[in-house]
Order: sequence, then C-alpha cells, then structure tokens
Amino acid sequence: MMVFFGCKNEKAKLEFLTEKIPDEIPIVFRKEIIPDKGIIHKGIFSPDLKEYYYTISDKNFENFNVFKIEKNNGIWSEPKEAFFNSDYNEHGMSFSPNGKTLYFSSTRPVSIDGFLQTWHIWKSDKINGKWNEPVFVDIPNLRNKLVSHPTVTNSGTLYFHSSNLDYTEMDIYYSKKVNGKFEDAKRVEVKSKLRKCTPYISPEEDYLIFASIGNKLDLMISYNDGKGKWIGTKKLSDKINNEGQGNPYVTPDNKFLFFTTGEYLKKKWKVKWVNIESEIKITNTNNK
Repeated sequence: MMVFFGCKNEKAKLEFLTEKIPDEIPIVFRKEIIPDKGIIHKGIFSPDLKEYYYTISDKNFENFNVFKIEKNNGIWSEPKEAFFNSDYNEHGMSFSPNGKTLYFSSTRPVSIDGFLQTWHIWKSDKINGKWNEPVFVDIPNLRNKLVSHPTVTNSGTLYFHSSNLDYTEMDIYYSKKVNGKFEDAKRVEVKSKLRKCTPYISPEEDYLIFASIGNKLDLMISYNDGKGKWIGTKKLSDKINNEGQGNPYVTPDNKFLFFTTGEYLKKKWKVKWVNIESEIKITNTNNK
C-alpha cells in the first residue's frame, strides 16, 4: 500500500511537466514551444519547478532570445520573454540551487575598458521576490575569451565553457567564489581528447554532464572521486546519443535529464527528457 501511494505521489509531482513521463527512452518535451522558423536550445526549470526558461535562435545563429512559460492552476502559460532578455543575445542560463540567483551568458556590452564584445557571464539576484538588474560576472583570466553556459554548485562555484572568440580551443572551466569575487578560472581535467562544452554540474559537485565535440555532439558523464579528480568518464547511453546532443540539465531530484538534440545541418532541434537515475546509480557504484 505504501509503495502504491509513493508511486502515485511521485507521478503527481511530475504532472507539472507533461502527461507522459519518460523511462530510459527519451521523449520530446512540450512540442508546442518548438518554433517553425527558429531553433530551440537550452531549457531549464526554476528550482521550485514552476517556471521553464528556454532559448530560441534564428536558423543563422545570429539572434538568441530567452522565453519563459509557467504553470498556474494546472495550465501552462503562453511564452513570454524572460525578465533578463535584452536587445543583445542571451543564452545558457542556470539557476543557483536555492533559486535566488540566475546566471546566464550574454553578448551585452561590458562597460569596462579592454573587454571585447562577445559572450560573457551575467547574473541577477532575487531580492524580496523581485529580480534585480543583471550585473556582469568577472572571471579575471578570461576577460578576453568567450565565456558561456554557466552552471553553479551549492558552494557557489561556477562551471562553464570558454574558448577563443572564433570558438577554437573550447573547454570546460570552473571558478571558485572567494570573498564575494570569482577567482581565476581553472580547466576541468576530464579524460577526453575532444573539446567540451555546455556543462551541467550537480549541486553537490559529484557528477558532471557535458557535450563532447567530435563529428557530432555526444553527451558524456564524469564523476568526482571526492579528492578533486574526475573519473569514470563515459558516453551516456545510445538511446540518448543518437543524433547530436548538448545543453544538458538535470532536475533537482537527480532523476530526469533534459537535453537539446538534432542534426546540426537540419536545424530542426528538439528538447527531450529521459529518466537517467539508473544510469547514474550504476556509474556511481562502478566508481566507488
């Protein structure tokens, strides 16, 4: 009886997403928000799971905008621009685990001498229930690099990808916050000869999911051994890696992976979600 009600309650919690809940085979999330004349990119939920933010670009990858839908009284709202969307490009957003800060990447100009206009990290804090004006996040040793797709841990450490302005030498970095400021970034040492991008870090910093850049993007997972080293790096299942995948995001319960998928040239991308809990547990067991 307790098992029955446990499963029923779990299903009820997930009805905010969609009527159908995936198992280990990915399914498309909310087809109606996929544009006919644009491309859908990264999507994330607010930690309370009441809002869904997602990026739409044109098919030339020149204009990026972030939209939001929210569910009230069981009904999803119509899409509207996110509060931080501007006349510049916005993408790669991520909430802090407590939901009080939202980090994102933007091409809006940095009003500091010596900065080139490219993708940098910005953030907004929620104070007394309202989001304040976004401010620039300075990563000292990456001021003249492209910096994008931030994701943050419980401790406030930022993970993100960075590259030259022409997207060469792209890799994943992290920066720790000390006395309110972020330190110089360090490269995440993951065993992979391929370039890496669009990271997702778990709040506890125990696993990292990212896209490896080869002939196509493949989603990979790596685990922290508790001593600062990343081990057990492997591709996620072929059920996930079957086109070209990126922009991973995992729900706060560590059960469902959301990701963007689609062949690059076709430019008909979708956001899919899948139950990843069993694969995470198996990997964890193998690495202990």
